[in-house]
Amino acid sequence: MTRAFDKERFRRSERPLRVAANDEAAGDLGTVRRRRFRAVPLRIILPNVVTLFALSMGLTGIRFAAEGQFQLAVLAVIVAAILDGLDGRLARALRGTSRFGAELDSLADFVDFGVAPALILYFWNLHQIKSFGWFAALVFAIACALRLARFNVMTEDPEEKPAWHAHFFTGMPAPAGAIVGLLPLYLSLSVLGVPDAHWLVPFEIAYVLLLAFLMASRIPHFSGKRIGRIPREYVLPVLFGVVVIVLLLATYPMEMLVCLSFVYLASIPLAVYRYKAFEKADARANADESEHPILDVLR
Repeated sequence: MTRAFDKERFRRSERPLRVAANDEAAGDLGTVRRRRFRAVPLRIILPNVVTLFALSMGLTGIRFAAEGQFQLAVLAVIVAAILDGLDGRLARALRGTSRFGAELDSLADFVDFGVAPALILYFWNLHQIKSFGWFAALVFAIACALRLARFNVMTEDPEEKPAWHAHFFTGMPAPAGAIVGLLPLYLSLSVLGVPDAHWLVPFEIAYVLLLAFLMASRIPHFSGKRIGRIPREYVLPVLFGVVVIVLLLATYPMEMLVCLSFVYLASIPLAVYRYKAFEKADARANADESEHPILDVLR
């Protein structure tokens, strides 16, 4: 009788301990859940939503190309490029930059400016020389991936560079490569009416491979990100020029894209010349410092 009583008393004394332990475990689990599902500010979500819209436009461009609606496919890539330019600026304006957003933007850029233009060109005319046309499309997409990977590495590189480096891209930017890469399609859809003939396909393949090389290379291109403030006397002419370009793009989209593509290609030699000039000026300044170290200390 005494043993039975002792066991019962032990069970009663043990029950509060179990309840306390369960309550403590539940509290810890609730803390973990609260930490795992913490709120994300809207300023971080908005740029990622724009990036997803850009990704959707790139995929939609592939669908239009598969259905033979190449003008809509081109416009989808253009809209993706515009949204790609907006999401980064929106993130910086809202102070909503994040590692997740940077990775998502890089993946979306690969689809929008690597995969989509390559497939659009292949569905349009490159398929007439099946194996070689597909090879050119693959090389273009791979070059875009390499260009984006190098850009991501360079942004995380702590090495200090001269301030003038910010005025240049290393290699052709992926959005520019996509827009300029569709130049043969613009020529066919514009008033020029260049035929999509079989004998032109080798020249189009050579052009696509050239742009792939420009993206993967280290040839400098103008950045345009560090354009400073516009002088007051030039505000009205600049506004007028922007409005005229936008209206022409809306009225004659393919013809304007042909002109802008040729203007961009013509700017590449000028960018190389300016880059070399900055390099020579830097080398000259470093040589002067090494020749007169005592004067630099006295200053």
